[in-house]
Amino acid sequence: MKHTDERSRPAPPPSAVEPVRLVDRFGRRVEHPLFTAPDSTRLAGLHRAMVIGRRFNQQASALARQGRLAVYPSSTGQEASQVGGVLALSERDWLFPSYRDSVALVAHGVDPAETLTLFRGGWHAGYDPHRYRCAPQCTPLATNASHAVGLTYAARSRGRDVAALALMGDGATSEGDAHEAYDFAAVWNAPVVFLVRNDHWAVSAPLHQGTATQAHRDLGHGMKGYRVDGGDAAAVYAVVSRALAEARAGGGPSVVEAVAYREGPGADAPRRHPDGTEAERWRERDPITRLEALLREECLLGDPWETERALAGFAAEAEGTASVVRMALEDGLGADALFRDAYSTIPPLLERRRRELADELREV
Repeated sequence: MKHTDERSRPAPPPSAVEPVRLVDRFGRRVEHPLFTAPDSTRLAGLHRAMVIGRRFNQQASALARQGRLAVYPSSTGQEASQVGGVLALSERDWLFPSYRDSVALVAHGVDPAETLTLFRGGWHAGYDPHRYRCAPQCTPLATNASHAVGLTYAARSRGRDVAALALMGDGATSEGDAHEAYDFAAVWNAPVVFLVRNDHWAVSAPLHQGTATQAHRDLGHGMKGYRVDGGDAAAVYAVVSRALAEARAGGGPSVVEAVAYREGPGADAPRRHPDGTEAERWRERDPITRLEALLREECLLGDPWETERALAGFAAEAEGTASVVRMALEDGLGADALFRDAYSTIPPLLERRRRELADELREV
């Protein structure tokens, strides 16, 4: 039997399900039979959060290039899916982010300096998860999905009205953890929304090399599915808000596929785009530009310098963050911290490793 190399296999046709869109790429409102754009106050809030998120991506990426961070997985171009999803959460709900969701953390209220702790190698999470109702950023793909299901299952068993939003990329949906989480969520009717950002690439591999389908909605697990324009913050907010409300009301979990694009390599290898115009086509659909166009057209932005002030204000905050990172690197944790918080009593083998490391450091 002749086997076909998956690299030569043609990409599957695009999904026939049209994404929910409330603002087009020119900043014009789009009528939808099931969803309505949020009010002007929320639209302005979405815009400001995306502006801050874009600036945060720029500043953190610069810190990584300067060696002040070990790595920083950028999400430039995907701010709408992160911000729109996070701002749909209620005060009782929990957020379960992945390693590329730093903008979501900042929009959720986590201190920027604490958000960057993971990427400078200080702690697994630089913030208190209970304070922010935000789990530590998940580096292994899709493991946060099961955590979200487990937390909501436990909360419901204690009579607490809690929903969860789990953030993932399209590559994470090929992991077994994702499918196990989907199954448990569907069987237990857990109030979880899985927001999957489909940017067509998993690191440097195109989507069709990881899956034979482009539909990341219900995936055959017995859940509801929604497909939304991931560059339209208003649409993401409206769809995720409905999905969370249905989940809280006992309507079960759902998968929201946000079709978007991510610019730049971030923490991974440069993308091997077969078509050099791909990035340019998506750049014309920039989520910040389109929402700003709507706000200005409808005179909802207020002061025309509001965007510039937000950028300047966050630039100062980011500079303060850079100072915090610099000080943390200079007065960082000792090597012994690597061996703490895992065992109450360090096992002999680990103790031997600790001593070996201490000896090596003394010789440096």
